[in-house]
Amino acid sequence: MDSLTQIVLGAAVGEAVLGRKVGNKAILWGAIAGTIPDLDVLTKFFVDDLTANELHRGFSHSILFSILAAPIFGWMISKIYQNKDANWKDWSKLMFWGLFTHPILDAFTTWGTQLFWPFEYRVSFKNIFVVDPLYTIPFLIFVILAMFYKRTHPKRKKFNLFGLYISTTYMIITLVLKWYTYNVFQTNLENQHISYKEIQTKPTPLNSILWAANVETENSFLIAYYSLLEKDDTITFLEFKKNHHLLGKMKNDPLLSRLIKLSKGCYTIEKNDNKLFFNDLRFGQLNVGNDTNRFVYSYELFYNDKGILTAKERERNMEEVAPLLKKLFKRVLGYKS
Repeated sequence: MDSLTQIVLGAAVGEAVLGRKVGNKAILWGAIAGTIPDLDVLTKFFVDDLTANELHRGFSHSILFSILAAPIFGWMISKIYQNKDANWKDWSKLMFWGLFTHPILDAFTTWGTQLFWPFEYRVSFKNIFVVDPLYTIPFLIFVILAMFYKRTHPKRKKFNLFGLYISTTYMIITLVLKWYTYNVFQTNLENQHISYKEIQTKPTPLNSILWAANVETENSFLIAYYSLLEKDDTITFLEFKKNHHLLGKMKNDPLLSRLIKLSKGCYTIEKNDNKLFFNDLRFGQLNVGNDTNRFVYSYELFYNDKGILTAKERERNMEEVAPLLKKLFKRVLGYKS
């Protein structure tokens, strides 16, 4: 999830664990704990694009990291305050739950997390987008309300628990919506007599109303969208040829194996202006419902001056964000054109 959401979750967990003993200090350190795992994004300043994406949500998002790091941070915090309100064990407990709930929340997104690092398997339920205001805003409001009461006031605990209950309920609702929309996509594939290998569904940016499906067939990937607000359940599938043959000798390079592994095999190859691109389809299109090969994650493949195959993440034009968001929300409301 996004940084703000992880801060809010960490703050709420910190309050639940230690708020009655240390008040707003628990919210502060819980928020910090909720931020720490995402510091792995700093690797992008030291390694190439592909390696940075491989490392993201790895060790720092694992159960092992939470277990190892919590007592260290707990000890450091206990030295800062050195009071009787909370000891080293109390702070370690707060830090563990702040660190641990971060990857648990991320596991519900498309990218997933290596909870069981060093094993490479990523847990990914794909039922909530990394930024979802309906999850974050109510949660944030209740955490802020809790902060204005003294640590022993019953309303403080009540408001904090409301935030946790509401956010958890919303998460459960998105799981139900994922199940429902999956069945809509599946029914449409059957009605249209489309043979397929696998269906993957996920919500589109900033909402849980408009859902997308990636459908793998023998030679293509089909992408489709369905809004819960649509009047017609008939779905149009956009076809994107795999074009894996365009890789030529590149397909035997270890770099391709890494890209395929990162994309979980959900990729197409695109040739544009004599440039070759590896499109990771898991995160969808930049332009929802458009048949152009513009995907959120795309890498240009080329041989550098030393003859080494290189993958450079394709730049995104930020000026396109506003019109694309406008089109997205129009599609959320059920308008297909």
